[in-house]
Amino acid sequence: MMRRKNTSRPARSDEALRLEHVSKVYGGTENAVTALDGVSLNLRAGTFTAVMGPSGSGKSTLLQCAAGLDRPDSGRVVVDGEEMTGGSEAALTKFRRRRIGFVFQRYNLLPTLTVEQNTVLPLKLAGRRVDRARTREILAQVGLGDRLTHLPDQLSGGQQQRVAIARALVTEPAVVFADEPTGALDIRSARDVLHLLQETVRIHGRTVVMVTHDPVAASYADSVLFLADGRLAGHLDRPTVDAVAERLAHLGDTVSRPAGPSAASTYAGV
Repeated sequence: MMRRKNTSRPARSDEALRLEHVSKVYGGTENAVTALDGVSLNLRAGTFTAVMGPSGSGKSTLLQCAAGLDRPDSGRVVVDGEEMTGGSEAALTKFRRRRIGFVFQRYNLLPTLTVEQNTVLPLKLAGRRVDRARTREILAQVGLGDRLTHLPDQLSGGQQQRVAIARALVTEPAVVFADEPTGALDIRSARDVLHLLQETVRIHGRTVVMVTHDPVAASYADSVLFLADGRLAGHLDRPTVDAVAERLAHLGDTVSRPAGPSAASTYAGV
C-alpha cells in the first residue's frame, strides 16, 4: 500500500475533465446506434468517480472518448484545462501520453518485460527521462518493491494490476482512466486494487474515472455517475453498495430521450 506523501506536481487545472455535449454514433444511417447522446459533465481535480450503467448504456464509449481512445462525432473534451478533441492522431497520442493514465481489466503488460520495465514503458515511448528512483518509489508504494525483476507471468492477477497502476502513475497524469480494473480479480485482490485507486487520488493527487458494473467497486469512489441509453441518468455522492444497487435497479425509470438538453444530460462534480 502507498504510504508516503507524494511531492510530484498536482494536476495543473482545478477542473480535471470536462465534456461538452459529447455525442457518438456507430453504424450507418439505417443501422445507427447512438452510444452517447449529448453528454456534458465536469469533474474537479483530485476526485474518484465511478461510471455505471447497464450493458449498452454508453459507459465504455464515454471512457474511450474522454480518454482520447476514440473521437466523438460532436462536442468537446477538455482534460486538465486543455481541449483534446481535434488535431492529428500524432497530436492526440502526445496529449494522452502527457496527461492521461490507463488501467485496464486485462492489465496490458508486455510478457517479456520485467515489472520495472513495464512500469517505465510509457516514459520511454514518450521520449521522456526515466527517473529510476522515482519509479522504484512508486513500485514500493504499490507493494512491489521486491518484484522489480519479475516477469508478469510470475505475478498474481492482483500484482499485475498493481504494476498497471504504477505504470499509470509514473507519467504523473492529470487523469487516470480505469476500465473494469477489478473485473478479473478475486475479492481480496479487487479490494486491494480499489484501495490503491483511492490512494492514487488522496496521496498522489490524481483524478480517477473508473468504469465498473460492480456496486461494491463503485462504493469506493467519491461519487457515481449513472448512464442509460447514452445519456446521464443521475449521480450519487458518497455511494454505498446498497444505494448504488438500488439506483441501478431503477435506471429505466429515471431517464428519457428528450430532443434537447436536460438535467439528466449534464453533471457538474465541482
